[in-house]
Amino acid sequence: MPASGALEALQQVQAGGVQRIADLYQGRGDGQRIATIDQDATIIESHKKASFAHYQGGRGYQPMIALWAEADLIVADEFRDGNVPAHQEPLKCCQMAFQALPATITERYFRGDSACYEARLLQWLSSEDRREEPGGQIGCAISAVMSPELATAIKAVPQKEWKTFDTEKDGTQHQCAEVDFVPRQGYEHKDSRPLRYVGLRLLKAQGTLFADGSDRHHHAVVTNLDWEAGRLLEWHRLKAGTVEHAHDELKNALAAGHMPSQRFAVNAAWLKLAAMSYNIASAIKGLCLGPEERTARFKRYRLLLVHVAGRMNRNNCVMGLRLCASVETIARIRTVWEVFDLPTQATAAQPLARAG
Repeated sequence: MPASGALEALQQVQAGGVQRIADLYQGRGDGQRIATIDQDATIIESHKKASFAHYQGGRGYQPMIALWAEADLIVADEFRDGNVPAHQEPLKCCQMAFQALPATITERYFRGDSACYEARLLQWLSSEDRREEPGGQIGCAISAVMSPELATAIKAVPQKEWKTFDTEKDGTQHQCAEVDFVPRQGYEHKDSRPLRYVGLRLLKAQGTLFADGSDRHHHAVVTNLDWEAGRLLEWHRLKAGTVEHAHDELKNALAAGHMPSQRFAVNAAWLKLAAMSYNIASAIKGLCLGPEERTARFKRYRLLLVHVAGRMNRNNCVMGLRLCASVETIARIRTVWEVFDLPTQATAAQPLARAG
């Protein structure tokens, strides 16, 4: 469903907030030059009459978000009905995400799961036209859909070409290899270069099996990067700790998991406001809290900054705030006030206009 003018305006506000936060990091010497966009869809369960059935058997919505991994900021989102598959037109959300990035970015990357294994998105990411844009060419790594042809190509890789780059505690080996595979894609331009396929084999230790009775599972990643295969797969796997973490926080800590209305546009705005709240809290953690507190989940974040008792009082036309908190908590609050300096009637050079 096309976004309304109001939702497009909210996206501009969201992008403006990302720019402002990037400027704050830049002002203190921590500006980011690399932007990795992690894109993923999630299911939000809902039993409203206006919701539709999704692929897991329930009802609800299936929004998609794009996260700037290095800055931990949600730069774009697209609200969708539950019956809209994640692989349907993921390009729009991706383009909004890159448009929202600050001009200081000099390297751009994209990571996605198999829902992003879509013709138009792959073509756009790898197009030579990206080189002319701010930030240059976009390096991408996307989980490939395991078609019968790709499965045959992976199983045809000689045993000696599989290299172990990681081993789990239970002995499961992560192995990588180059896969000689060129899909038959009618969308490809005659001058386009074939993308690279890197195979991933999960090999159980001798005597143990996966739940399906096999001792190995095969996966693949398609990419336009020339990195060493093991490094590429490790880097691609980091997506699980970024955008999937954001999904969890949005739904379980910022109320995005409970849709407030039967109206699609209202719910879309609700999700976007939750995303902006996520960005503000992420900026506060990155700019104001200590190193050991910057990875705090929202449950702990509330104890650090939000659930603080206080009382406002007025004495001789001066407003005062008395806090019932530790010295460390008061210091955190003071830091927030200093970093996010907001004009008030007392600090503004010109008197602020009165509302109404």
